[in-house]
Amino acid sequence: MTRVFRLLPVLFFLAMILSLWSFGIQNSGMAVIGFLFALGLGFRTNNFYKAFSFPVYILGIVSLGMYFPQFFQEINGFRLTGLINPLIQVIMFGMGATLSWSDFAAVAKSPKAVGLGILAQFMVMPLVGFGLATLSGLNPEVAAGIILVGSAPGGTASNVMAFLAKANVALSVTLTSISTLLAPLMMPILMKVLAGQFIEIDVLKMMWDIFKIILLPVGSGLLVNQIWKGKSSIIERILPIISMIGIALIILVITAAGRDGLLQIGPLLILLVLIHNLFGYGIGYGFSRLIGMSEKDSRTLAIEVGMQNAGLASGLSAILGKIGTVGLAPAVFGPMQNVTGSVLATFWSRKGLKKK
Repeated sequence: MTRVFRLLPVLFFLAMILSLWSFGIQNSGMAVIGFLFALGLGFRTNNFYKAFSFPVYILGIVSLGMYFPQFFQEINGFRLTGLINPLIQVIMFGMGATLSWSDFAAVAKSPKAVGLGILAQFMVMPLVGFGLATLSGLNPEVAAGIILVGSAPGGTASNVMAFLAKANVALSVTLTSISTLLAPLMMPILMKVLAGQFIEIDVLKMMWDIFKIILLPVGSGLLVNQIWKGKSSIIERILPIISMIGIALIILVITAAGRDGLLQIGPLLILLVLIHNLFGYGIGYGFSRLIGMSEKDSRTLAIEVGMQNAGLASGLSAILGKIGTVGLAPAVFGPMQNVTGSVLATFWSRKGLKKK
């Protein structure tokens, strides 16, 4: 079976090249999608490339939404964008169910690292997003989406990348948790101050919306963890899988909903989002090393600052009724950070840790 999975990408790659040559990129959707999913399966059979399988699957999901958006926009009159926030709540519940009060102990153990991480999370990325949005010349609502995703807390994918990068996973979990809990306060304020010139922001309403999307499910998950701690290993195994499926579905629905806008401004937006993402990694790592933090903690901060909860940003854009404009930057940022994060984490895992 392993040989079959390794041979499939080669066969699908040849089929894709033939299709692109014969029918052009616009009519080669099935071949492109088939190749990406086959490549993901192939990567799963090799320990060196295994870390890249999920990002490749995500690229396949994005291609599916771009080539066949009509199947993922509406079903029997129901707009599938209505699934985004429930899916985010499921993911947040899963995050809460894997947390315990001991996960917050890193605040006392590494106050400098936690403080710097939170400061960078809610300062570096929002300000870089504001700069890019101002200079971009994009439609104001699209530009506001860059600030929105920059103002979001860290995403759960950062914890996986921290593990792969041989970084400080406990610190990563703590930073993700604290930034998530601070999001209902920080995101509306940052959006009002930085994005108020682009779109109208109701601070109190956004606070309540984020509270419902994040704090309620995270709190419920944390409560379940305390009640069932050590009694339900099945839940602990299933929840990460459910979260991954939820992330994939959110990306699929958002891509399908914003497909036309992505086709119009895709290249420029991809460039801006890539710059935004890489700045987060670079500033997070560089400043951490500059003030004398360990290599392990510096990697953690780089990943935490560079990777955002793009799903939450997408959910808020859906609540605003602007998923086709404000939601475009989060739609690009989500898949982008999975790819760049996997590359960075794999590079660091092969490089090992520098010793003082």
